[in-house]
Amino acid sequence: MVSVIRLTSPAARQAAMRQISQAPEGYVCIVKEATRSLEQNARLWAMLTDVSNQVDWYGQTLTPEEWKCVLTAAMKKQKVVPGIDGGFVVVGARTSKMGVREMGELMDLIEAFGAQQGVRFSAREAA
Repeated sequence: MVSVIRLTSPAARQAAMRQISQAPEGYVCIVKEATRSLEQNARLWAMLTDVSNQVDWYGQTLTPEEWKCVLTAAMKKQKVVPGIDGGFVVVGARTSKMGVREMGELMDLIEAFGAQQGVRFSAREAA
């Protein structure tokens, strides 16, 4: 049995406590921040596309996916290691597990970087 309850009201908290009290021995309960919202995800990709379309990075045009790697690595201060067949690999830079707060921090970083590079963002709605 897997159950996910978003703690949005006293009734939801009661439901969670009820499930915990009725869970069999050995079950695990994890309480964590919600992962990024669909709105944040859409805004993130719009911002990355704007950066991709407007920033020349050391003579190269990077895709939105590549910019996600570059900017996430900058935010998380990720380690870069040599690749097996040459080049380099950023270790552990992932956004799929980011919570709402951390995703907001990444978008703040993208906005700050974009401002330094003169990017005009089309995605201005709040996430």
